Amino acid sequence: MLTINIKNIALILACGFLLPSCKSKPTEYHDNVLAFGTIIEISLINVPPEQTQLVMKTIREDLKYFHFAFHPFKAGPTGRINLLLEATGEFTSNPSLIPLMKKSKLYYQQSQGLFNPAIGKLIKLWGYHQELTPQGPAPTDNEIKALIKLNPSMQTITINGVRVKNTNPAVKLDFGGIAKGYALDVIMDHLKKMGVHHASINTGGDLKVIGHGANGPWNIGIRDPRGEGVIASLITTDSEAVFTSGDYERFYIEAGKRYHHILDPRTGYPARNSQSVTVVHHDAALADAAATALFIAGPKQWLSIAKDMNIQQAMLIDRDGKIHITKALNDRIKFRKPDLEISVVSIP
Repeated sequence: MLTINIKNIALILACGFLLPSCKSKPTEYHDNVLAFGTIIEISLINVPPEQTQLVMKTIREDLKYFHFAFHPFKAGPTGRINLLLEATGEFTSNPSLIPLMKKSKLYYQQSQGLFNPAIGKLIKLWGYHQELTPQGPAPTDNEIKALIKLNPSMQTITINGVRVKNTNPAVKLDFGGIAKGYALDVIMDHLKKMGVHHASINTGGDLKVIGHGANGPWNIGIRDPRGEGVIASLITTDSEAVFTSGDYERFYIEAGKRYHHILDPRTGYPARNSQSVTVVHHDAALADAAATALFIAGPKQWLSIAKDMNIQQAMLIDRDGKIHITKALNDRIKFRKPDLEISVVSIP
């Protein structure tokens, strides 16, 4: 005969329906790793303690490898490729770089050449190839024009399997505009395969999340490019990435002019018509590259570039501080400061 304990039923009902406090509190693990010249903030939710160290070991190893593999001038896969690209001809590439190079070629085409990792020599001329921000002086106009005239672009690179061919010796790859996004896509994929369902990796303000945080969906702040704190916040969904390119990240002032690291491949000079651009997308590599391209495009061209790059959620703050935001992003963002000039726009 089955005996029913009324007290036990009451306790189950209380815990299941009336008292959320009966549920176990989500566990949180936070750690920092130095990579890509910045502090990487890692948050893991509900990962068993016995698995945490293995997960963190995987993240550290991935970040260490990408930092090594993507550096354009140090000895490593990209450094080797750059030596071979300058010699022109055909060669065998490190297989791990092929997917990144293919994405770079695609985004170069979609952005009408505004996202252009082939301008590594120009980036070096400005001193932004090193981890420490340069202090000037700026390159001369003649030096800049000489490099621009050589027209380094991703178009002169062809890829067939692991075989790569280049016809322009002025090409030198610098993946600074896509490396962090690509790395986050790969790392998050690794975490999912390890059974991690809730995590956030923040690479100096650019991030990707999976699942949710300890207290609900991840709430992301977007930095004010000219003021203190955040200008807006955003509740993210599973597997979303949020990337921002801004002229405040790496720059120096010379003769009253701000020389930042986001170079317009058409002019050779830092792009002048934007303060920052934020892009939200599930593909972190695309969000990273698009943020750079839309920043360079500025308020007059950014919507057409966004359309070609299949970006629906983006926000551009122009040089005068006016906010241009796509309807898809405006519908879910929350601005945190008063008296903002905001223009809601639609992708054509």
